[in-house]
Amino acid sequence: MISTEGIYRTGIVLVVISAVIYSTAGLFAKGIASDAWTIIFWRGLFSAGFLAAWLVWRDRAAMGAEFAAMGRPGWSVVLASSAGTAAFIPAFKLTAIANVALIYAVAPFAAGGLAWIWLGEIPARRTLLASLAALAGVAVIVGGSLETPNLAGDLLALWMTLSMAVIFVIYRRFPSTPSSAPMIASSLVLAGVALAMTDVLDAPVAELPAMAGFGLVHALAYVTLVEGARRLPAVETGLLSALETPLAPVWAWLLLAEIPNTETILGGSIILAAVFWRQ
Repeated sequence: MISTEGIYRTGIVLVVISAVIYSTAGLFAKGIASDAWTIIFWRGLFSAGFLAAWLVWRDRAAMGAEFAAMGRPGWSVVLASSAGTAAFIPAFKLTAIANVALIYAVAPFAAGGLAWIWLGEIPARRTLLASLAALAGVAVIVGGSLETPNLAGDLLALWMTLSMAVIFVIYRRFPSTPSSAPMIASSLVLAGVALAMTDVLDAPVAELPAMAGFGLVHALAYVTLVEGARRLPAVETGLLSALETPLAPVWAWLLLAEIPNTETILGGSIILAAVFWRQ
């Protein structure tokens, strides 16, 4: 029988693995030459397949049960997730990986603001101050992209961040909403949209393994996060997940020679300080 300490350590390892995997998303998006919709299609198809297989392996009846329990909140998650993912891949194509990762780090603060408006949850003073600081950090990053090609990517990253904040609040309001079924449905919805937007079969055969890998590692990151979160307090899960933010620019620098500009470094430092001070 596994001890409580063993379960706790397993949780830490799983969440850290999830953060490391999630931090590689920009490498896949930039490293694959195909257009964003083609990547969205193949990534979504393989991700949905992996998640469906995991659901069946975990509990054969789970697949049908999750979809049956989705209801309006679950389909709202599908819409928000689809909107966010549709911006996620193009954002990496149009701006620096560091910009996307750092802007996305603001998602918990954006969720807090939405929860305040929608649910009447008044944030603690510490959270409010951290949110204002994080917002200032985003303004610095976006300000550094004004009148440059990066601006469109930064704005898409901000849209993706707001979409994720909506998802966080939906789960806060309706905690019994399934998690895996909406992810699968969102991937399939986007695959259908991608078919209408581009000829996905025109993708170079040599790139298919990379796009399949992108989908599989995305699904693996989700699974390890879910399984890790089951074993850890929510605060520790959030803190360990935040490792994704500083890791993404490091991979971009080491493997793609992407060096963040001064505004990104300054704004990112403000955001990271806000994230870790809030924990």
